[in-house]
Amino acid sequence: MLVATVVLIEMVAVSKLHRRLLTVMMVAMTTILAFAASPETARAADAGAITIGGDVATQYDAYQLFSATVTDKAGSDQKVATDLAWASDAARQAVLPVLYDAGFDSSASTAQEAAEWLNADGHMSTALAARLACAICNAGAASVPLNAGTAAELPCGCWLIVAKDDAIAQGEAGTAPIMALVGGSAVTVKPKAATPKVSKHVLEDGTAAWQKAADATVADDLYWRLSATVPAGLTAYDTYTVRFVDTMGAGLDPSKVAASVRVYVAAGADGGFDAVSAGKDGRAGTEPAKGWTDITAQCATKVAADGKTFTVRTGDLIAALGGADAFTAGARVVAVYNAPLNSACSHGIAKGNPNEVYLRYPRSPLADQSGDAGFTRTSSDDACAYTWGLSLIKRSSSDDKPLAGAKLRIIDDRGRILTTDGSWSTDADACITTDADGHVELSGVDAGVYTVEEIAAPKGYTAFEGKRTVTVTAEGLDVKQVATAKPKVTVSAENPLRVDTADARTGSIELSVLNTLCSYLSSRGFMPSTGDRTLVLVAVLAAIGVAAIVVALVIKRGGGRREK
Repeated sequence: MLVATVVLIEMVAVSKLHRRLLTVMMVAMTTILAFAASPETARAADAGAITIGGDVATQYDAYQLFSATVTDKAGSDQKVATDLAWASDAARQAVLPVLYDAGFDSSASTAQEAAEWLNADGHMSTALAARLACAICNAGAASVPLNAGTAAELPCGCWLIVAKDDAIAQGEAGTAPIMALVGGSAVTVKPKAATPKVSKHVLEDGTAAWQKAADATVADDLYWRLSATVPAGLTAYDTYTVRFVDTMGAGLDPSKVAASVRVYVAAGADGGFDAVSAGKDGRAGTEPAKGWTDITAQCATKVAADGKTFTVRTGDLIAALGGADAFTAGARVVAVYNAPLNSACSHGIAKGNPNEVYLRYPRSPLADQSGDAGFTRTSSDDACAYTWGLSLIKRSSSDDKPLAGAKLRIIDDRGRILTTDGSWSTDADACITTDADGHVELSGVDAGVYTVEEIAAPKGYTAFEGKRTVTVTAEGLDVKQVATAKPKVTVSAENPLRVDTADARTGSIELSVLNTLCSYLSSRGFMPSTGDRTLVLVAVLAAIGVAAIVVALVIKRGGGRREK
C-alpha cells in the first residue's frame, strides 16, 4: 500500500492590476509517496473534488499523470494512495523522458517506480514540474478544464494543474504547474504567483537625482530611466526575458533614443536602481555601478514607425546573471536613454511632457518567449518633463514704454549665451536685440540662474552697468507619482530687472529690464543714445561750428559798418 502526503508549499501572491506585489518563494505542490500500510483509512471512492482558489488565473487545465485509489488517513491531513498506474499512454510517453533526463533510472518505467522516485528528497522541484507540464501539453494528452473558484470532480490519482496561458490577463502571471493528489476529502488548491513591476524616472540636473518629474531646456540632453523588478522564486523558468515598451509624448525628441539606450542587470529583487552615475550636468554615465552588468549587447531596441514608441527587449536574464541559482533571488533591470525636449514641447505644468512605460513579461513558465504571444504586461508608469518660457521686456523706467533696439547678452548657468535664433552658444560675442515690442524670448528653459548684460541701450536711454541675475526656482518636482506633482515656480531678479509675472501653469515668466533717460542735454530736448560718444562729440563740434559762423558774420557785418 502507498501512503501519499500532499504538501502545499505557498508560492507567491499574484499581483493583479493595482494590487501590491508580494515576493516569496514560488514552489510547486509536491506529492510525497512512501511505502506504508495504513489500517486507518476511509473507504475509497472513484472520484474526488478539487477547487482551484486564488486569483492568479481564471482557467486551468488538469492533466492526470497517475491513476490511484486515494483515501484519507484517519486523524491526519495525509492521504493514502494505492494501486498506482499510468493514467494513459500519452502521460507515460510524455513523463518518462523528462524523468530520465532528470536522473530517474532508465531501466525503470512503472508508475510505481516513477512515483517513488518523485517522492525522493529534492527530486520534485518547480523546474521539473514545469518541464513535465511542457512535455505533457506538447504530447497532446487529454486535459480536464477547471475554472477558478468552481469545484470539480476528477478521477482519483495524481494530477498536474496548469494555468491556461490565454486566460492570464494584464498584471497576472501563471504559476508554476501544481501537483495535486485528488481523492478522499475535497482538495483546495490556492496557487499564487509573482509578477514583475516597472517604474520610470527622469534625471533632474539640479539635484543629480532620478525623479518622477524634472525640468529642462529644450534640446538639452534629457535622460530617462526604466526600471523593472523581477520577483524572487521564479524557479520554474528555463529562460526569462522582459520588454520595456515606452511611449513618449509629442514634446520629446526621439532621434537620440536608439543610439543612447543602455541596459543593465543586477541579481536580487531587493535594492535600488542606481545602475549608472548621474551628474549635475544633466548627463547619465554609461559605466555600470558595482553589482551591475551591462547587457546592452544582448538586448534589442526597436523604434516604431511613428518614432514615439519603442521597445527594448532584453536577452535571457537567467543567463545574464550566470545561471538559475542567481536568478532565484530575482533581478533588477535598468534601461537608460536620452530623449530631449523639442521645440513643440508644452510649457508649464498644465500639460507637461509625459513619458510612459509598461513592461511585457512571460505569462507563465510554459509560455513561448520567442514571439509576442507568450507575454502579458504590467500597468503603465510615467515620468514627466517640464520647461518654462521667459520674456524679457525692455522698458522705460519713466512710463513702462517698451523699447526696441536694446542689445542684451543673456548667459545661462552652464555659461552658454542666447543667440538670435533662440539657441544657446558658447560664442562670447553672441547677443540678442529687443524687437519692436521690446521683447527678448527665452523659449523652453530650465530652472536656474540667468545673467543679463546690457551691451547697448535704445537711443536716448542709459544702459545699466555690470551684470544682473534672474533666478528661476522650480519646487515640488521630487514626488512619488507624476499625478501628485504640482510644481511651484518662483522668480527673483536684481535691479533694474523687475519680475512682473510667474505662472507655473502656463510656464510663462515675464520680466522687465528698465532703462532711464539720458541726463546729458535732456533739458534741451536732445538725448543721445547711451554710450554714443561719437554722437555727443558731433553735437558739441556742431555747436562750436555754429558759434564760429555767428562770430564771423558779426565781424564781417561790423567791418562793413565801419567802412561806411
